[in-house]
Amino acid sequence: MTASTTRRTTGLRSRTAAVGAIAVAGALLLTGCGDQTKKDNGSDSTSTSAAPLADKLPAAVRDKGVINVGSDIAYAPVEYKDESGKVVGIDLDIAAAMGKQLGVDFKFQNATFDTLIGGLAAKRYDIAMSAMTDTKDRQEGVDADTGKKVGAGVDFVDYFTAGVSLYTNKGDDQGIKTWDDLCGKTIAVQRNTFSHDLAKDQAKKCKDDKKKALKIEDFATNPEAETRMRSKGADVVSADYPVAAYSVKTSGGGDYFEIVGDQIEAGPYGIAVAKDNTALRDALQAAVQAIIDNGEYEKIIKKWGVEDGAVTEAKINGGS
Repeated sequence: MTASTTRRTTGLRSRTAAVGAIAVAGALLLTGCGDQTKKDNGSDSTSTSAAPLADKLPAAVRDKGVINVGSDIAYAPVEYKDESGKVVGIDLDIAAAMGKQLGVDFKFQNATFDTLIGGLAAKRYDIAMSAMTDTKDRQEGVDADTGKKVGAGVDFVDYFTAGVSLYTNKGDDQGIKTWDDLCGKTIAVQRNTFSHDLAKDQAKKCKDDKKKALKIEDFATNPEAETRMRSKGADVVSADYPVAAYSVKTSGGGDYFEIVGDQIEAGPYGIAVAKDNTALRDALQAAVQAIIDNGEYEKIIKKWGVEDGAVTEAKINGGS
């Protein structure tokens, strides 16, 4: 998921998505995904004494035993509430594995996506982990629309990659195969995400012909955007590919939506950390790299059927 300081790439390229790989996740999500949270939406408890990387944490975090995470918990399969109300998902599993390395719990706190970086700056959270794409704009605290400096920026620890997809009501693709096919259509998106920014960029391309203008409707959450499309108020929705693929597989038992065209490769997901918290940033990087190296990361990625987005190195600020 990507917000108003967005991932910008020059010469975005499309890549054909392995839909089948993520489609497998549909069954796994309902049958194989154990809860990775405590009742208060924190990750599994861990023991600092048994954690090999505990000494890398800032003393205050290590003593507290908890890393508070800001997250938009409505973005299945990355983070969401299952049928019992427990918070589960790719990010939850990765955080739990990192917690074992660091000897702390990751406690997820729900918030709307467009408030996460502000909440991090206000110290409501220690980190933000919410399918957030690492971009230069976010790193530098720049508003993508105006190009103006609006904050101190954040550092990222990259842990996954994802593209962006378009999807429509099933059986009603209206000839949409690429973003250029959106002229004259209405797109529903989650507010301040990269999909929102791509839509605004496309709208500029469509503006020369008023009869083929692209209308954008933005919502606080992706499920709201999907509901708008289901009610015929929008023609198409855009979201990060893992989210789009999950919705296509599970919504209405697979009868509601279909992906159209190829996904657009956008960039890495990163764990956001305040610029002045380099010790925590470096500890998180070490933890992500450790679970990559010991195989836990691979198990999680395979469990959710998202091998296409796996990384082999936990980079800091690898986004462009």
